[in-house]
Amino acid sequence: MFDGPFDLFALIIAIIAFLIAIKASSQAAELRRRLSSLEEMVYAQRRVQPPPLMPAPVQAEAPATTPAEPPPLAPEAEAPPPLVTEEASPPPIEADTGADAPPPLPAPASAPGFEERLGTRWVVWIGGLALALGGFFMVRYSIEAGLVGPGVRVFLGGLFALALLGAGEWSRRKESISNIAALPIANIPAILTAAGTAVAFATIYAAYALYGFLVPATAFVLLGIVALGTLAAALLHGPALAGLGVVGAFVTPLLVSSGKPDYWALYIYLAIVTAASFGLARIRLWRWLAVTTIAFAVLWIFPGLDTSDVQVAPHAFHAIAGFVLAALLVVCGFMFGPTIEDGEIEPVSSSSLGAYLFGAMLIVLSSAHADLALIAFTLLVGATLFVAWRAPAATGALGAAAATVFIVFAEWAVRANPDMLVLPGGPISGIGPAATDSSVTLHLVMAAIFAAGFGVAGFLAQGRSSSVIIPVVWSAAGVATPIAILVALYARIAHLDRSIPFAILAVLLAAAFGAATEALARREDRPGGATSAALFATGTLGALALALTFALEKGWLTIALALMSLGTAWISLQRPIPVLRRLAAIFAAIVTARIVYDPRIVGDAVGTTPIFNWLLWGYGLPAASFWGASIFLRRRGDDAPLRMVEAAAILFTALLAFVEIRHFATGGQMTSAPSLLECALQVCIAFAMAIGLERLRLRSRSIVHNVGAVVLTAIGALVSVFGLLILENPLLWRIDVGGAVFNLLLLGYALPAVLMLLLSYAVVRERGKAYANTIAGGALVFALAYVTLEIRRFYHGPILSSGETTGAEQYSYSIGWLAFGVVLLGVGILVNSERARLASAAVIALTILKAFVIDMSTLTGVYRALSFMCLGVVLVAIGWLYQRILFRRQAPPPAPQTGS
Repeated sequence: MFDGPFDLFALIIAIIAFLIAIKASSQAAELRRRLSSLEEMVYAQRRVQPPPLMPAPVQAEAPATTPAEPPPLAPEAEAPPPLVTEEASPPPIEADTGADAPPPLPAPASAPGFEERLGTRWVVWIGGLALALGGFFMVRYSIEAGLVGPGVRVFLGGLFALALLGAGEWSRRKESISNIAALPIANIPAILTAAGTAVAFATIYAAYALYGFLVPATAFVLLGIVALGTLAAALLHGPALAGLGVVGAFVTPLLVSSGKPDYWALYIYLAIVTAASFGLARIRLWRWLAVTTIAFAVLWIFPGLDTSDVQVAPHAFHAIAGFVLAALLVVCGFMFGPTIEDGEIEPVSSSSLGAYLFGAMLIVLSSAHADLALIAFTLLVGATLFVAWRAPAATGALGAAAATVFIVFAEWAVRANPDMLVLPGGPISGIGPAATDSSVTLHLVMAAIFAAGFGVAGFLAQGRSSSVIIPVVWSAAGVATPIAILVALYARIAHLDRSIPFAILAVLLAAAFGAATEALARREDRPGGATSAALFATGTLGALALALTFALEKGWLTIALALMSLGTAWISLQRPIPVLRRLAAIFAAIVTARIVYDPRIVGDAVGTTPIFNWLLWGYGLPAASFWGASIFLRRRGDDAPLRMVEAAAILFTALLAFVEIRHFATGGQMTSAPSLLECALQVCIAFAMAIGLERLRLRSRSIVHNVGAVVLTAIGALVSVFGLLILENPLLWRIDVGGAVFNLLLLGYALPAVLMLLLSYAVVRERGKAYANTIAGGALVFALAYVTLEIRRFYHGPILSSGETTGAEQYSYSIGWLAFGVVLLGVGILVNSERARLASAAVIALTILKAFVIDMSTLTGVYRALSFMCLGVVLVAIGWLYQRILFRRQAPPPAPQTGS
């Protein structure tokens, strides 16, 4: 039916099918071999009679004066068995035991070797494959070469099929009549019968689809007869015939091809094959056969979908027919399907329905949402709800149904041109869809059906099952599907702009979910009832958040999702259900992902007003929501969801501060280059938040607060070093620092030094001495940098990078550094701080180094003399302070005198 590369594809599929049959046949043969061995062993053991107990010879020869002791029944547990010696060895078995000795058991059958496998398995399988392919390719060659007419081709194909089927049946009966132990691994009858079945399928299909010898009714009857014959033959010959027959039947339309495909003939033929295969799988309970059939059937949906003119009707028939057959024969507990325990979700039952829903979804997407495809898809979704309602084993298909519904509506929203829907004058005639055309109307009707069906069924399914997972799946589908459909419709019709009608719909949906929550809460406890009530409560919060989003601007979606996290955490406090804690964390993760997508939240509409702009609402409200949610969640314990929410709270708090600083420093131009003002504010806020988290973690003992404090400290340190000291250093770059005292130097160097000092005291007893001293060292560097830059500001004005350094300026540096060192020493003495005294020593040492390296070579005249004089006076004064004050304080008190 399809020429070209499909020939190679068909050959590959056929070889794969034979490999599958090889595996199945090998397993069956091994089981038969083991069963035969067990039967022989059981039969041999039944014939063996236990020998009579003979008195031991030692007991017979014992003297009469010695009382006979009975032999021990078992060795003592306290001592190990004695070593075997010559005296203790048992007597040899006499040769004249005769009939008393039991016959030897038969040796177990050895595994077949390579030669046996080659001669009994592989040759037969390859021969069967060659027979089937030979028949197919002989028909193809006769068509291409024009050797015989169409009637003769069909006749010869039928004769060949009958010959193969007759040979298979004769070989099967010959084995049973001759009573010869045939090799089960050869499976010759099954191979011959499978090849004949495949050729029969191909012959009838060619007579109908290629040459028109048969009308559809006759072809249907003949194909049905062959399918039923295959079913009966597989019941006799085992899984090998089933595997080869099904694969051959599905590959037949590829091998027997025509120039113009007839999809109706193809899909009627595949429906008959699918029915026969499902029937066989049901009778023999072969899961692998049902799964293989479903896989091939879904693959046959793809031909023709990539063309511009998709034939919707036959494709829809194929999806519907396969779905109906799977529901009747494969789904456990429904109609003719296998039986299963109540309350158990069976994977094959659920995946079989989900596979055909996937195929119906592909037809809808490929046909650009044609009406017939939409109607077929709607019927299959409704049938999925019905089957899952009657057969709990297929409840897993609800997830596939909900997912495909959302994909259909989401693709419909993306496919259309949404700009045409929001123009004041309506869409231009002939360009773009209208809000009232047939496609929109049909989609709106479908949306109402799906939302009502999933929502009502999800509520009514509560309490019908003794399982926990089944009502939870129903409630999850009943909550998620209406919300997803509402979002897709909002995106398609309102183009994500403000829409009061959609806000009203969201409020109504929230009211429905709220009523369901209250109704479930008043019921008696049932399996899964608490979780389902929590899901409906979460749906209430979600619908209210959507209503807020629909009625307000775009950025409110982020806020609404954050509020959902807060609301879910509060509900988890009222009803301690573990899934609610995870939902709160999931909402936090979604909001975080939303921020990664667009940090400005509302694009260019942030505004230019400092602080009070969209960033405050977009980051501040989520941060407050996450902090509140973390408080609620912490009351029930410390777990992974709590840590995720706490991390989101810290993240949004830090982002709020950082983005507001950037907005303020750049005047609303968020993409501008950084500046000294921005770096200074970022450093200050990072260290301030680190101090707050250090204090908070002492009470909460949260690992998230612990890590957050370290991360913020590292961020502040990186911006301090690379931003303030290198990239935005006013000594290196032309930067206007502002006024004489209240300037950027005070903000960028003095205030960070103070915050670093406070942070070092906050961690000194909690994180170790090295960590605290490192932060304190940074505070000393920035304090000294502030003193130096302020002196340069006094001599050079607001631009520090221009002008020469005079002798008076160099002298001022030395005096300023000395004064700073003396102040540190005084503070260290007053508060008895060793760290301050060491910092003083470091500053004074740096001043001494400057005096001997720089001042001696650059200063001249009175400035050089004054520099060294002041240095000497200060050093002497420091020595006096250490000798008279510091050491006197630290001197131990005199020992008390004792009376004589």
